[in-house]
Amino acid sequence: LKFNTEEVESIVKKNLQAVIGQNAYEHEKTPQWARSIIEGCLDRLVKLSKPFKYIVNCTIAQKNGGGLYNASSCYWDNTKDDTCTVNWENKTMHVIVTVFAAGI
Repeated sequence: LKFNTEEVESIVKKNLQAVIGQNAYEHEKTPQWARSIIEGCLDRLVKLSKPFKYIVNCTIAQKNGGGLYNASSCYWDNTKDDTCTVNWENKTMHVIVTVFAAGI
């Protein structure tokens, strides 16, 4: 069964909108937002009942003129495993969510 990046991207975007939406960046809230984003994505991904183990990473950065670089790498089976990265933003923050799917 192939990893459906469009389906995963939709799940991540809906979850980002539900958790953060148009809220302004608040440093004190970022740990809870990140936890809610990750847990919400994992919950929805598991409910798809696909033969994958998932790893979800979330980076939240305030839009304040500073730079941000995010990179990930894996050694895996290109025929079974895949990844999906979603870049999302509102007026005050950038959010990057990466979902890794390892076939089982």
